[in-house]
Amino acid sequence: MRALLLAAAALTPGALAAQDHSGHGGHAGHAQHAPAAEAPEVHHCAMGHLSPEKCPPKGEDKAAPSMDHSTHGAHGQDAAAPPRMDHSGMDHSAHGAGADKSAPDAAPESAVPARAFEGPRHAADAVWGAEAMEPSRRQLAKENGGMRTGMVLVERLEARIDAGDGEDGYLWDAQAWYGGDVNRLVLKTEGEGEFGGAVEDAEIQALYSRAIGPFFDLQAGIRLDPIDGTRGYAVVGVQGLAPYMFHVDGALFLSDQGDLTARVEAEYDQKITQQLILQPRIEIEASAQDIPARGIGAGFTKIEPGLRLRYEFVPEFAPYIGVEYEAKLGETADIARLAGEDPDGFKLLIGLRAWF
Repeated sequence: MRALLLAAAALTPGALAAQDHSGHGGHAGHAQHAPAAEAPEVHHCAMGHLSPEKCPPKGEDKAAPSMDHSTHGAHGQDAAAPPRMDHSGMDHSAHGAGADKSAPDAAPESAVPARAFEGPRHAADAVWGAEAMEPSRRQLAKENGGMRTGMVLVERLEARIDAGDGEDGYLWDAQAWYGGDVNRLVLKTEGEGEFGGAVEDAEIQALYSRAIGPFFDLQAGIRLDPIDGTRGYAVVGVQGLAPYMFHVDGALFLSDQGDLTARVEAEYDQKITQQLILQPRIEIEASAQDIPARGIGAGFTKIEPGLRLRYEFVPEFAPYIGVEYEAKLGETADIARLAGEDPDGFKLLIGLRAWF
């Protein structure tokens, strides 16, 4: 009996598993159990359940719905090149009006009648007579560039204090001119000496100056050196304003003894204020041959670079202080050494620049 009960218990699960559920027609309704609709997303940010750091900016919390561009067939036209315009059939002749730069509604420049240029050069002569109008024309030309004026400029009038053991001295450098814008008479003079001693060097130049450009004059004339026997020179040179506002004065001197020398001066006015002006200046001299009587050797003979700081109380009156290095060069320096002189040295300057 016990064996029968154990056999029946062992066979029961297999029987249950072998049950046929095909006849459970009522379960066919389970096929209609479509997936349950998704529950609406709970917006925790809007409900204030999350901190602001974890929420996207307002207006960006929802992704923009994707757009289906497949139906935008019209966009295909954007990729295509625009149709070319055919200018061959168009009339562009009216475009030429842009060349006329006259004011609106004004007659173009080409509208001036030719007879406007056929009259006399001075139309007033036809009314008043050429003799009566001539003085007026001269006065008009004089007041518009033809006026004769003059000027005296004392460029340097200074005491020169030797920074070494040399002698203290003085120097002058001045010029004056009279004439018009193109033709002028120019006088120049410069020289130097020692305090308590005789004048060491002096010269006077009388030059005819003619403008050869907007900023430069060509000058020619004579020079006289009255010290140690008067010597005469023929002079030709240029003076003017070089690019970058450098004042330049250069000249060649041919003496009555046949000696050829040259001198170039350049200076620049650097304004620190409207009245305080720093002026670097350099002067270089050269000789084509030895001139034993003047202690000059061939080549570059002297160089004088310096700085002057002047204060213009008014433009016509400006005292200054400065420093200058003066050096004899080459064979000229050797001649100075043989004579027991110091060929170079610094000078402290106190001077005055004035014009009227």
